[in-house]
Amino acid sequence: MYRKLIAAILLLVSAYANAQTVQQLLAKKVLLPNGWALTPIGKSFPLGDLPLNMVLSKSKKLMAVTNNGQGTQSIQLINPITEKVLDTKIIERSWYGLVFSADEKKLYASGGHNNRIEIFSIDNNKLILTDSIVLGKKWPNKISPAGIAIDDEQQLLYVVTREDNQLYIIDIKSKKTIFKQALSGEAYACVLSPNKKQLYISCWGCDKIYLFNTIERKISVEIPVGDNPNELLLNNKGTVLYVANANDNSVSVINTKEEKVVEVLNVALYPDAPNGSTTNGLALSADEKTLFVANADNNCLAVYDVSKPIQSKSKGFIPVGWYPTNVKVVGNKIFVSNGKGFSSKANIYGPNPFANKQIVMHHEGDPNKPKGVEYIGGLFMGTMSIINMPTPKQMSVYSQVVYQNTPYNKVKEKIVQGETGNPIPRRVGDKSPIKYVFYVIKENRTYDQVLGDMKEGNGDPRLTLFGENITPNQHALARNFVLLDNFYVDGEVSMDGHNWTMGAYATDFLEKSWVSSYGGRGGSYDGEGNRKVANNKGGFFWDHAKKAGVSFRSYGEFVDNYKANIPVLEGNFCKYFTGYNNSVMDTTRFYQWKRDFDSLLAINKVPQFNSVRFSNDHTEGLKLGRPTPYAHVADNDYAVGMFVEYLSKSPIWKETAIFIVEDDAQNGADHVDAHRSIAFVAGGFVKRGYVDHTMYSTSSALRTMELILGIPPMSQYDAAATPMWRCFTSTPNTSPFTALMPNMNLKDKNTAKNEWQRRSELFNLAKEDAVPDLEFNKVLWHGLKGDHIPFPGPKRAAFYKPIEKADKD
Repeated sequence: MYRKLIAAILLLVSAYANAQTVQQLLAKKVLLPNGWALTPIGKSFPLGDLPLNMVLSKSKKLMAVTNNGQGTQSIQLINPITEKVLDTKIIERSWYGLVFSADEKKLYASGGHNNRIEIFSIDNNKLILTDSIVLGKKWPNKISPAGIAIDDEQQLLYVVTREDNQLYIIDIKSKKTIFKQALSGEAYACVLSPNKKQLYISCWGCDKIYLFNTIERKISVEIPVGDNPNELLLNNKGTVLYVANANDNSVSVINTKEEKVVEVLNVALYPDAPNGSTTNGLALSADEKTLFVANADNNCLAVYDVSKPIQSKSKGFIPVGWYPTNVKVVGNKIFVSNGKGFSSKANIYGPNPFANKQIVMHHEGDPNKPKGVEYIGGLFMGTMSIINMPTPKQMSVYSQVVYQNTPYNKVKEKIVQGETGNPIPRRVGDKSPIKYVFYVIKENRTYDQVLGDMKEGNGDPRLTLFGENITPNQHALARNFVLLDNFYVDGEVSMDGHNWTMGAYATDFLEKSWVSSYGGRGGSYDGEGNRKVANNKGGFFWDHAKKAGVSFRSYGEFVDNYKANIPVLEGNFCKYFTGYNNSVMDTTRFYQWKRDFDSLLAINKVPQFNSVRFSNDHTEGLKLGRPTPYAHVADNDYAVGMFVEYLSKSPIWKETAIFIVEDDAQNGADHVDAHRSIAFVAGGFVKRGYVDHTMYSTSSALRTMELILGIPPMSQYDAAATPMWRCFTSTPNTSPFTALMPNMNLKDKNTAKNEWQRRSELFNLAKEDAVPDLEFNKVLWHGLKGDHIPFPGPKRAAFYKPIEKADKD
């Protein structure tokens, strides 16, 4: 069925496509750092930081948007007729939930980890915060309201939560909770039937829809749906419920009378695509014959003809902005909230570990939100796209543009770019002379921060904090093997970054949750296997290695306090290797790894895949009595150098490939893009003295390792990524690497008692990113550079890529 649907789309495209119009649209294409592209159509206007939800009033004369990003959070009131923002109210904390009263005089908004519902009066097109309904004490008390529904006649508010996993029924007049119902997992949305007798709840964390009987106040039915169900949409009669399944690239269609799923719509661009579309927004046309579906990670709307029950047909796709989170229809206009706007950016005013106006707490960001600091967590402002209802001919053009913007396709999933004889196979399962892969994960640095001083690459030395005098080994690796100056991390912070680094994807739960904790608004660290609902469908690299019969071992990655965070690592990690802990030197970690490696080598049991965590380049800022940022980074650099040297002098060197990446680039500035980072490749079959300007990403590294080991892609992202075959040669060079001694004392301590040191004392460095990165990095900048050296003037950049001919290979 799916193959027929996709064939119909492509036939439609070829029959109607207007080449000139397609070319005109593609001429404006903006390339993202992950290799995907944007060609948003229609009109637009700016929104706030990460708009997650938008709702319409009963008359559809008003629209509200809740912006829930790491930076400033706000509620916006919009006139969808004039397409103008009427009012914007900054709010301390908010998250997803929004609903108008029937008389359109009030707006109820979820207050996020403040654990309350904010009540706004609407007067003369202005939002006035007049009251609030308290569900409980603020975070760390775990409640976190999400979706909201209202019964105006009964004056009841229905609120579902994502921390204590409950349904709250609230009497609006008394503002008291009168009933609570436990749920089996984290909830996302809820919607009432037209007669208000049924409440439908999407259980984000348990892959089902609850039917709650509001008269008897009990759950009457549980309906299994796809993975991570989020947005709900009920038709006007209440006979059909549409459910967006984020991790399944699908929409479940429920017949509410039969109380079961009667149809599943595949909304990915190709049939049987791996996860990666991130379906999370739904809207029906005015006549309810057409369904619009927001695919966040495909940067498009999928469009379905749903006029005939159980016979829905795909009508194609519409290109929109980056990470569309929601969609609504008013008359003949389609409104789309683009969570990350229309492009990525450089952040020359990015954070740094020595600056004075930032306190970058681990997992929290900077609650003070200092002006002038371009922190990646709050750098990309949302936008609203407004698109006229497309004709069939326009749909064919739009569909072709979406396919052109998308690097993923089924052919690439099976066969990739490359060259005959290269050690990187072009097909999964083809043999490689490389038998062992070592994957080193470090913390948070941009390219310019470390390698900006290398004249061979595209760097800005003005932004370099940890140049060759501090990181001689990483400079030597770049110079002796391959310099990569066009490498971009897929994640934005550690919480999503480690999942991207090990899974080529971060779920919508993770992408929509990390912004709260990194904005200093509460929330737990849910990445790295710490929360089941945040884990990738199908698991991470180790899970896929296990399925492919590839042996593996982890040294500190997805391992906390010497315990595995996910089941697949049980029995497959080094029990004495220290995970993230700044009090343990990375050079100590090297010797921990060496001890384990030697024992395995002696019995010929070295695993084919080894993930190794060297994390001290995160640093501890200027915390008094702790190693200086220079000492931490130099320690990290020396550990990396010794690691490569030891492998290069081992009997498996010729058959080994080492990949070294950062989990994210949040703790630094870069003149090209906030996602650009350092990466290194070494091994017997790796080229020597080579500069590779090819655009790569975290997913490129993962795809390369998968091809070496015979592992299929985990997501659409690694399936689409360009493998790093240009870094390899068919002629091995087994000459060893020699680690360079540090140019400084690795035990140098912070001793200066100044403003930057005082701010560092406030940092919680027990866990990566528990520090607001903005403050942390500015402390580093001025602590190292001094007060007298300001940041260079800010720059903005977007990846602009003209139309190119397809690569023949």
